[in-house]
Amino acid sequence: MSAPLNLVNLERVHKAHGTTALLDDVSLGIAAGERIGVVGRNGSGKSTLLGVLTGREEPDSGRVTRRGDLALGVLDQSGTLPPGATVRDVVLPGSLFAAEHEWAADPAVRSVLTGLELDRLGLDAPVAPMSGGERRRVALAAQLVRPLDLLVLDEPTNHLDVEGVAWLADYVKDRVGALVVVTHDRWFLDEVCTRTWEVAEGRVHAYEGGYAAYTLARAERARIAAATEERRLNLVRKELAWLRRGPPARTSKPRFRIEAAQALIEDEPPPRDTMALKGFAARRLGKTVYDVEDVDYAVPTDDGPRALFADLTWHVGPGDRIGVVGVNGAGKTSLLRLLVGETEPDRGRVVRGQTVAPAYLSQHVTELPGRLRVLEAVQEIKRVARVGDQEISASSLAERFGFPASRQWTPVGDLSGGERRRLQLLRLLMAEPNVLLLDEPTNDLDIDTLTALEDLLDGFPGTVLVVSHDRYFVDRVCDSVVALMGDGSLAALPGGVEEYLARRAAGEAALPSGSSSSTATAADTATPARSSGDVRAARKEAARLERRLEKLTAEEEELHGRLAAAATDHAQVLALDERLRAVLAEKEQVETDWLEAAEVAEG
Repeated sequence: MSAPLNLVNLERVHKAHGTTALLDDVSLGIAAGERIGVVGRNGSGKSTLLGVLTGREEPDSGRVTRRGDLALGVLDQSGTLPPGATVRDVVLPGSLFAAEHEWAADPAVRSVLTGLELDRLGLDAPVAPMSGGERRRVALAAQLVRPLDLLVLDEPTNHLDVEGVAWLADYVKDRVGALVVVTHDRWFLDEVCTRTWEVAEGRVHAYEGGYAAYTLARAERARIAAATEERRLNLVRKELAWLRRGPPARTSKPRFRIEAAQALIEDEPPPRDTMALKGFAARRLGKTVYDVEDVDYAVPTDDGPRALFADLTWHVGPGDRIGVVGVNGAGKTSLLRLLVGETEPDRGRVVRGQTVAPAYLSQHVTELPGRLRVLEAVQEIKRVARVGDQEISASSLAERFGFPASRQWTPVGDLSGGERRRLQLLRLLMAEPNVLLLDEPTNDLDIDTLTALEDLLDGFPGTVLVVSHDRYFVDRVCDSVVALMGDGSLAALPGGVEEYLARRAAGEAALPSGSSSSTATAADTATPARSSGDVRAARKEAARLERRLEKLTAEEEELHGRLAAAATDHAQVLALDERLRAVLAEKEQVETDWLEAAEVAEG
């Protein structure tokens, strides 16, 4: 019998857990070189599909065929590694590399070690005491260095920073072999995948292209379904009309109620009215949300204190929506904890607005009331919450976050990790905060839940601070991006995540202070050293100018709006135009001054 044309084929496969059919009459195949992204709600059957594809789970019925010589690698979410092993044992085993020079001469292997920062962990480091994120990177590296026909990855971007996700996308695009990846990272799906599989209600729907193409195709599928339903309803209306023309007895008993089919996807959220939200936020919060002034902060390590922030000055205003990026260990979580008062700076101070009511979503699922059911746990905070200009009941909000009515009476203790994360977020939102601090909020959330969260945040009339490696989420939710550069400073990035990656590639995101290069260029040598006082003063001035730029930008937008509204009033148009010219001139000067101050501030 000849080998199947595809690497793997599924033919009429059925797989159920209990009474729930996760795969129902599914037929599909994976061809050589394909890169397939798998999406779907938590619990829809994505991991079950991977298990059947790889042979870790057997189907209840149907057939799975694999090419006889198939070299298959799998990264699951368990993070299980051999006890007593080192990084070298797991990633560079003797069965693959008999001698060190074999892998040392391979640029692909060296790229994996540096791209996943295993060179910083050390090849002889034992894996047992490592954190979950470190163990996950080791397990991922072990699959990437192998010559595989098919690589299957389940949530590979978890525990990677923005730079690591970008590196992984580039690496898997360049590697030879097929790829199947389950991920909620929509940027990664768009960047890497040539096909998308959606697992829903026991079926697997296939689409060409990445996430953007999948979204468009799914919307088209919904439109066609709606048109088909409309034709069906027209037939029903004709039948009703015929019945009404007949004897009255035909309609005395039955009660006909015709409802349109519910849309499969929600409409794209409207763009945020940033100025209106900022105005509302200012009324709720006043002028001050957080002012970080001359803050030094260090964390203890085995080698002594390691400075995370030095002379850090930062202003967070009402209505700001800021994404915070940086390498792992740069201090992103520490920054949020300083803002909410969980830790205090070693020097300097953090001023918090008197009306600030923060909600902090940490990376750790806090203790939830296991004795309660899901709806009770939400109602324990509040039964009805106001989000922006709408009131939402606890039950409605729970449904938007993936807890249908039947699931809302599930005991909290029986929830999965992803469901507990969603419940944690729900309880925070029900408290009606005016400041949201979200630390890796996309972890364990499926794409539909992320879309619902983004839609909700569109109308949130407060300040939002987001630490996330999910570029799509940061771009979607935030109006500006700042980066912890690894030298104790915080840099504004007008170009967003792309600018951060470019600066990292150019070496501008420095190593922790204290490290130095032994080979300084002539240009570096010629640059006069600036005193710490000059640098500190420049940072303060740059922060002041940033705040002034924000005010001028807001005034510019307001003037454009007023000019449009006063188009028929010649005198007012002249006055507004004169003020707009003055604002633009001042803005240009402030931008020039800011660039000069920023250059000095960077030392």
